[in-house]
Amino acid sequence: MPSHVAVNRASWDAAGEEWVERGRRMWASREPVWGLWENRESEIGLLPDVAGLDAVELGCGTGYVSAWLMRPGARPIGMDISSAQLGTARKLQGEFDLSFPLVQADTERSPFRDESFDLAISEYGASIWCDPYRWIPEAARVLRPGGQLAFVTGTAFMMMCFPTEDESAPADTALHRDYFGMDRFEWHAEDGTAKNVAFQLGHGNMIRLLRSCAFAIDDLIEMQAAEGSRSHIDAGVSLEWARRWPSVEAWKAHRSG
Repeated sequence: MPSHVAVNRASWDAAGEEWVERGRRMWASREPVWGLWENRESEIGLLPDVAGLDAVELGCGTGYVSAWLMRPGARPIGMDISSAQLGTARKLQGEFDLSFPLVQADTERSPFRDESFDLAISEYGASIWCDPYRWIPEAARVLRPGGQLAFVTGTAFMMMCFPTEDESAPADTALHRDYFGMDRFEWHAEDGTAKNVAFQLGHGNMIRLLRSCAFAIDDLIEMQAAEGSRSHIDAGVSLEWARRWPSVEAWKAHRSG
């Protein structure tokens, strides 16, 4: 198991209780909302018509995206590395009387057969916490020809604006980190050990990676926080910041071959 997988699994297991209430609230939402500022699906248009599609959620956490997919007729499977997060997903399945398979596995080494799905989706799951040079080829492998990939993640611009001296400080208005060579970011506990590991590519490298995996890119949506909105998780950026610059982006692609 790569070191970042072990670190992130331990982090998400330890934080399991912190995500129960947000998971419950997201399960209750009848319209999908995306990212830090919960931009509405009706405004973003991330999803295709999902009725009848076999779908896999990559890094499903509490499983709310899979719930959103199942209600209009998709057949989702939720996959996550964290037993605590999957435990919450099972609990919420019972509360909302909505059941779909949950699989504990590493998204970078998916257990599914080739060409098993019509849609692969990640919202702040594999799209942030997994190595893109591992999980995106796996997504391509398990998608059928023409299958669609959709993922929501942070932005390179935001990562460059996080101060390097204080990891708890929010993004500000200066560039602190290099754009070229951007890939892996470690966030540390007080004793200096890695607390979690995130990944972020610049747009050029992401485009080249997607194309190398036989994906055709359909859209890149840079989300602006709506006026008056608030983040229900630790955003790392202020609303004022997110009104001026993109803190969330969504990619849409399809497997061309």
